[in-house]
Amino acid sequence: MQPQLETDLWKPVGQAAVVMALRRVAERLPPQRGSEIVLPQKTGELTTRTELTEFTYRYSENTYECHRQLLALAEPHRGAFVTVTRGVKEVMVVCSKSLTGVVEHVFAGEREMARLENLNAVTLHLNPETCRTPGIYHAILKQLAWDKINLINMICTYTELTILLEKNQTGAAFSVLSRIVAS
Repeated sequence: MQPQLETDLWKPVGQAAVVMALRRVAERLPPQRGSEIVLPQKTGELTTRTELTEFTYRYSENTYECHRQLLALAEPHRGAFVTVTRGVKEVMVVCSKSLTGVVEHVFAGEREMARLENLNAVTLHLNPETCRTPGIYHAILKQLAWDKINLINMICTYTELTILLEKNQTGAAFSVLSRIVAS
């Protein structure tokens, strides 16, 4: 801004003068609406899961059958976490450590593209009205990024936002989400 101001004013302008002018202008501006994250009728629920593995496989004509088999074999493992997300060219499976052998067996003939182990998940339970709140996911992710929390992946359902993280990021992410829920 400084060079542009000097050109416009036809005289030298110091950096401190520019900063002070911006501060004065900012004080006169009305407070910004929407700077706070507002969850409609907050539930106050956060859930964590530990020792998860994320597999990514290349999509193939066998993917649907693999998915079906995985869900059938995972059924007896009560309390275990498993989710399958199908993209255009990839399939992602996130599961509890107890199901990694099942996933490896079911997807044995498929091309594994990536595997991330020892992940944790934090799930924020949302009110169904949240889907009508513009920018809600952006606001949550922005706060996580502001606190330098690196997300490995994100899974959304109608009333849940689950973020996958490395173990060392879980406490900080839980803290950020707790502040959002409590505010």
